[in-house]
Amino acid sequence: MAAAGAAKATGSAALSAVYRNNQELNRLARSGQLAAARRLFDSMPRRNTVTYNAMLSALARNGRIDEARALFDGMTRRNAVSWNAMIAACSNHGRVADARSLFDEMPGRDDFSWTLMVSCYVRAGDLELARDVLDRMPGDKCTACYNAMISGYAKNGRFDDAVKLLKEMPAPDLLSWNSALAGLTQSGEMVRAVQFFDEMAEKDKWSWNLMLEGFVRAGDLDGASTFFAKIESPNVISWATLLNGYCRAGRIDDARELFDRMPERNIVAWNVMLEGYVRRSRMEEACKLFEDMPDKDSVAWTTIISGLARAGKLQEAKDLLDKMPFNCVAAKTALMHGYLQSKMVADARQIFDGIEVPDAVCWNTMISGYVQCGMLEEAMLLFQRMPNKDIVSRNTMIAGYVQGGQMRKAAGIFRRMNRRNTVSWNSVISGFVQNGLSVDALHHFMLMRRDTERADWSTYASCLSACANLSALEVGRQFHSLLFRSGHINDSFAGNALISAYAKCGRILEAKQIFDEMAGKDIVSWNALIDGYASNGHGTEAISLFREMETKNIRPDEVTFVSILSACSRAGLIDEGLKFFNSMEKEYSVKPVAEHYACMADLLGRAGRLKEAFELVEGMQVQPTAGLWGALLGACRLHKNDDLARSAADKLFKLEPRKTSNYVLLSNISAEAGKWDEAEKARASIKEKGVHKPPGLAGST
Repeated sequence: MAAAGAAKATGSAALSAVYRNNQELNRLARSGQLAAARRLFDSMPRRNTVTYNAMLSALARNGRIDEARALFDGMTRRNAVSWNAMIAACSNHGRVADARSLFDEMPGRDDFSWTLMVSCYVRAGDLELARDVLDRMPGDKCTACYNAMISGYAKNGRFDDAVKLLKEMPAPDLLSWNSALAGLTQSGEMVRAVQFFDEMAEKDKWSWNLMLEGFVRAGDLDGASTFFAKIESPNVISWATLLNGYCRAGRIDDARELFDRMPERNIVAWNVMLEGYVRRSRMEEACKLFEDMPDKDSVAWTTIISGLARAGKLQEAKDLLDKMPFNCVAAKTALMHGYLQSKMVADARQIFDGIEVPDAVCWNTMISGYVQCGMLEEAMLLFQRMPNKDIVSRNTMIAGYVQGGQMRKAAGIFRRMNRRNTVSWNSVISGFVQNGLSVDALHHFMLMRRDTERADWSTYASCLSACANLSALEVGRQFHSLLFRSGHINDSFAGNALISAYAKCGRILEAKQIFDEMAGKDIVSWNALIDGYASNGHGTEAISLFREMETKNIRPDEVTFVSILSACSRAGLIDEGLKFFNSMEKEYSVKPVAEHYACMADLLGRAGRLKEAFELVEGMQVQPTAGLWGALLGACRLHKNDDLARSAADKLFKLEPRKTSNYVLLSNISAEAGKWDEAEKARASIKEKGVHKPPGLAGST
């Protein structure tokens, strides 16, 4: 009897210990201390299903889906909570196929499981499969499942289907009506939403707040204010919703007046007002509000630290971070981002290394910072260490290698991706174009279409640039047609690419037609057509377009002047080119750079005004490039001026002492002038300086 009693007491104590550990595990998980939760889980001598479910949910909430799945697969006993937690995790992170596989394997699906699967397909935009799941639900379908489908229909603009399903329901409740209303307000259908709201036999606070939120989302703050005045006894959510609308619209003073009138304020209202000040860079008022807050949560701390960091007040942000009473990865990431904006990479890395369990945003912030600073090796080392690489981190590395001209590495990461989005495809396609691999760019567009990923204006702009580089007029026209059908034809980026593509293919009239039809032209649009005129020898038309641009109060930039000077050079409009060049800094505050001087050297050189060209280059405000002196040397040969050729060559040899073609060019110029001794000296210099002379550069003239 005594032994049995002792065993019973021991068992009760063990169960009590499991219960206490489960409570602590839940507390750690909810406070974001995932590493501590995992350590406790691993150290527990006894675990039950509740223990596993708590750890499973914690991992899922933090985006650690693969770890959660490994834990799930290792469970000896699972209940409906385990299955539903895993299905929800996959659904929330876009892993629809995994969610469906789990759903199909689940031994005893409950109403929540069916609702989760309907919601998963709704979130993915696949309403037909969502409806199929609803229709296959056995027995009496639960109201929540109906409501998920109704909301999906309404959010996707299929309001008639939503109302039809609402009428088919055996017992629609107020939540059903509110689900349809929510879909309308969230999709911006406010006219129909008002009509539907008026027809509702019963309304609750949620109904009124949904309408208020709809007006705010649509940007109709006057309508929101009028509707707010009709609400009897608005609750704190109503006040916070209108407050958020004012803040997001930049009406901070109206927001503060409303905030001061609130009969009660919750932490959400305080955070909305704080974020409003930070968003408008009114940091003094933000700091004062932060000090006055009776309770500060992690959102408040992160908001103020992020605002100070973005404003460049990094020491103040660091001081606040040190005072923060709890561990918050988001706040630390905000300061990291501030350091990286200021190129203080070492300080950012120090914070990163001090975070016990960085989340995906933290990893991606540090990797992106390295990429932006051109530190690709460091970025790759960190990327390789990242435990759960996501699509953002992979896209960041692709973009970094593209910017660094390392297309082989960029394409390698792209090929190894299990899942790609439009950003992934656009990065690699634009990368091929930027690196002169236009055929590869067009090939990857075809692969993108086969992968059913939707192209956007950036995709089409890159592909049109590829067509322009290849002078592939007919392929460019096919993209023009695709643009028209896709609805991106009015996008300025795509329009600009079309102008450049047609101009580079010599179809300047079609380029002009695209330009004339564009609704919203920007400076890039004007530059594209001016450059098109320049490259096709239409100097007068380029100048005329420049003057038209001035009448529309569009200020030219550096690119504009490169194009207009090039147009003058190619058309032999010497005086006009000189006037444009001399007016750049005086009238337009555009300081000449090497490209502008190169255009002027070309313009004067073509006209035989070599002395003026030399004086211009020697008086440059920036260091002349080898290409500039090389262009002058070529002009000297064209106009048989061997004296100035020697001067240009001396400058060129200092910048490119081992380039064989420069010595050969000078030798040929001297030979053409009958100065055979000088020609022989130039050739002898090749041997004296140890310059390797490739085949084909023998001294033929």
